[in-house]
Amino acid sequence: MADNNNKMSREEAGRKGGEATAENHDKDFYQDIGHKGGDATAENHDKEFYQEIGPRDRTKRWRSSRQPTRWWQLR
Repeated sequence: MADNNNKMSREEAGRKGGEATAENHDKDFYQDIGHKGGDATAENHDKEFYQEIGPRDRTKRWRSSRQPTRWWQLR
């Protein structure tokens, strides 16, 4: 808990919500929302935006030393 008033922190609420979503959805769900987000980004930004954020080649993408959790693997 976040404080003495038994209120949940935003971090804890986000974690619990993510876990609940992962229990109810599969890999395809996350791929679909990823594509929708990519489509929306493409509609709102031009070529210069993509040049600023990095290469298109996935092998050249910036990688964090800390690997993110893949939601569909939480099951």
